[in-house]
Amino acid sequence: MVDLSDKKPVHQVVIIGGGFGGLYAAKSLAKANVQITLIDKRNFHLFQPLLYQVATGSLSPADISSPLRSVLSKSKNTKVLLGEVHDIDPKAQNVIVKGESVHYDTLIVATGAKHSYFGKDNWEEFAPGLKTVEDAIEMRRRIFMAFEAAENESDPIKRQALLTFVIVGGGPTGVELAGAIAELATKTLKEDFRNIDTSETRVLLLEGLDRVLPPFAPELSQTAEVSLKALGVDVQTKTLVTHIENDIVTIKQGDEVKEIAAKTVLWAAGVKASPMGKVLTDRTGVESDRAGRVIVEPDLSIQGYPNIFVVGDLANFSHQNDKPLPGVAPVAMQEGEYVAKLIQKRLQGGTLRQFKYVDRGSLAMIGQHAAVVDLGFIQLRGFFAWFVWLFIHIYFLIEFDNKLVVMIQWLWNYFTRNRSARLITGKEAIAPIPIANNQSHTPIVTKKPLNV
Repeated sequence: MVDLSDKKPVHQVVIIGGGFGGLYAAKSLAKANVQITLIDKRNFHLFQPLLYQVATGSLSPADISSPLRSVLSKSKNTKVLLGEVHDIDPKAQNVIVKGESVHYDTLIVATGAKHSYFGKDNWEEFAPGLKTVEDAIEMRRRIFMAFEAAENESDPIKRQALLTFVIVGGGPTGVELAGAIAELATKTLKEDFRNIDTSETRVLLLEGLDRVLPPFAPELSQTAEVSLKALGVDVQTKTLVTHIENDIVTIKQGDEVKEIAAKTVLWAAGVKASPMGKVLTDRTGVESDRAGRVIVEPDLSIQGYPNIFVVGDLANFSHQNDKPLPGVAPVAMQEGEYVAKLIQKRLQGGTLRQFKYVDRGSLAMIGQHAAVVDLGFIQLRGFFAWFVWLFIHIYFLIEFDNKLVVMIQWLWNYFTRNRSARLITGKEAIAPIPIANNQSHTPIVTKKPLNV
């Protein structure tokens, strides 16, 4: 007879967040002797790097989303709980979901980040960011409604404002958005309208630093800027946005101020930690940075709580090169896999060396046949870089269905230059977008000195 009295309970791992960090941790623990509970307020994993293609009509949301239950269906030690964690009790080792407690022995927090307006949260109404499916659908609505409203606008000044798109932030998201909108206007929509010439669309990309794609090598930034300008994008660096309201974007360039009349303003400038960062700070006393990211230890745990790990965009890991790791998908993937290995090692009485991120490169799409790729040992530009960008994104999509659908859609778009997901949905899907009544600005108003 087997004595079950000494049998230890299965180690309980709770993962908050089904993004790259949380999902890769769960998948890496699929065969471990642990019981996993993955909690997310969404029932799907979202491939965020391709959100801009949803916003510009190239892909549908389902093309880049995978149901969490489906992805983890073969992981028999894993259950998915749909809900939002509102609180954590680190002493009792519980997380609170819908007023109920879920116990953990090890907790992994991977709730990511959202866009930051640097203290100007009221700008979100006028300039949506791009972090969720809802964000992408709202961007798509605004972009295509602007063309529809311009088709019905007889006033040339208002029409030009409708055909002016301002993207704030020259990082990868901003560059990809600007290139996609420019191609949309000059190629995809060129024959679709009768009263407007969509090639007259103005796309302005505003970046506060002295070049776009600041994390990239300077020569790749230069290549990206040249490619954007070839598409007709007006790239303005060393430019700070000081105000957004009533379809007017106020910018500061040196000592001068300009006003840009633009109906559609899109935000790609900054991020801040999810609210779970403050919960951790309040409950554990762990420090956070100005963006709300949690300061983690070399093994991605938090100070004083070796069984609580923070991974992905929510974590500030500064133990490598003395600066925080970037908030990109590969960082979250590697951190999730590392924590999963560390948990298994600990259960065996061992440990691992501190986490070390292996940077396999950066890449950004600019347009058809145009991309920049920095793999560390080699830098790529143009057509080959564009092909590498396509391959890598297909490779990292989670499910085979998504890989196949996206590949077919991209092939179709390549040969037809058509974007079949140009749907206007959501609020005000029918009514034209009016320009503010008090607006009498030309698309870019004459410079004026900044009065200090």
